[in-house]
Amino acid sequence: MPANKDQHSKGLLLTALGGMALTVDIPLIKLAGGDSWSILFVRSATTFVAGLVMWAVWRWFSPDVPKLIPGRSGLIVAGLYGISSILFITAVFNTTTADLVFILAFNTMFAALLSWVFLREKPRPQTLVAMALMIVGISIIVGSSLGTGNLFGNMMATMAAFCLATAITISRASGKDMGFTALVGVILPCIVAAAMVWKNGLHISEPGWIIFNGAIVIPVSFFCLANGPKYISGPEVAMFYLLETVLAPVWVWMIFSEAPSRNSLIGGGILIVTLICHSIWQLRDGRRRRATLALRHPV
Repeated sequence: MPANKDQHSKGLLLTALGGMALTVDIPLIKLAGGDSWSILFVRSATTFVAGLVMWAVWRWFSPDVPKLIPGRSGLIVAGLYGISSILFITAVFNTTTADLVFILAFNTMFAALLSWVFLREKPRPQTLVAMALMIVGISIIVGSSLGTGNLFGNMMATMAAFCLATAITISRASGKDMGFTALVGVILPCIVAAAMVWKNGLHISEPGWIIFNGAIVIPVSFFCLANGPKYISGPEVAMFYLLETVLAPVWVWMIFSEAPSRNSLIGGGILIVTLICHSIWQLRDGRRRRATLALRHPV
């Protein structure tokens, strides 16, 4: 029992570190002060190099290192992560931080919907209620952007969330280790951005911020969050993804005085409360099921 407790504590610490690291992604992008293609190029290139270095060091110490791209499914997942990265950076420059992170939080419900359609994993009634509430929240945020100039950015954020959900669904269906796939997938936006930078030039006011983001923050957050499920349950991992939804708008508000609109706060509040309640329900339901199985099949 103490060993299991230590593993659970390790998982909580690891996932909390990854979730907290992810909260500074958008503030660092804004602090760098460049155009979208320059930011995307440097962020993707440094993340790709950092991912390869992590993989090489792991392979040096252990022959059991996961594949960078495990088969055809891995190639598709890498492509989806790459596309989502392009959409994400585009959204950063075309909508508010609050709208962006609130909409990205919807990827968990996109994943539930895709699992229902393609994996025949029918959601429980509680999940269906949560999906309906989140659609209401997203509608309030996107609806409020009509005529404000943020509609394009909000649509890019929605598409990014869908791509992430699709990547998660394919990863689950394949059953393969995709730990490094997201880091390798950034080569796609790196190539696309490199072509645009070659044409228009590299324009970044403070490159140190985006280099730090791509070389340290993104690899650490992706690695920690990807390994969290080894030690703790899925709902517990999902709770730490919410840290970005809650804290990223706070950091941007403190640094750049970018205050979210009333409708963004209303829609975002619906999303956050729904996600938290749904995650807590999943966590308790999972514990109850495990306790029932333990009683039926005592060791």
